[in-house]
Amino acid sequence: MGVILAQPGHIRKHKNAMEEKFKRAADRISIIAGTPKAFLLAMLMIVLWVASGPFMGYSDTWQLIINTGTTIVTFLMVFLIQNAQNRDAVAVQLKLDELIRAVQGARTGMINLDQLTDEQLQQLRKQFQQLGEEGGCADLTAEFHTDQDVELTVHAKYTRKDDKEEGGPPSSGQ
Repeated sequence: MGVILAQPGHIRKHKNAMEEKFKRAADRISIIAGTPKAFLLAMLMIVLWVASGPFMGYSDTWQLIINTGTTIVTFLMVFLIQNAQNRDAVAVQLKLDELIRAVQGARTGMINLDQLTDEQLQQLRKQFQQLGEEGGCADLTAEFHTDQDVELTVHAKYTRKDDKEEGGPPSSGQ
């Protein structure tokens, strides 16, 4: 009996094809699951289940139907949600890395922040808080205005410590 060895390139192509199929399926399912129609369908299923209670005598089987169904759906949705969050987190991280890299004077060492320990992140956060205080940034206030619930306009105003103490507005010549 002979042993057939798979070629590494074939395995890689098969793995990539499987990952691509999963990605497409996960994208489609997550888009569909997040629609009002999917919510209404879930509500309809619950109403039908509740309505079937008297006909099934509120038996253990009747309870088992909803428990099994919700458990299966929840179990599968956990993987889909985690997949979507992982891809979104990587995409956002890459966009931020590109912005840091592109801004002149930015500390490019910030690009690998996601690889720091929690303790190192806390130390860095304290450093930034201190920089903000030394720079005179005491408060950040933001106003949000919506234009027909379509666009969100954000106006942020920094209040310097010395302005708070003196009661005057920030100077424009900074």
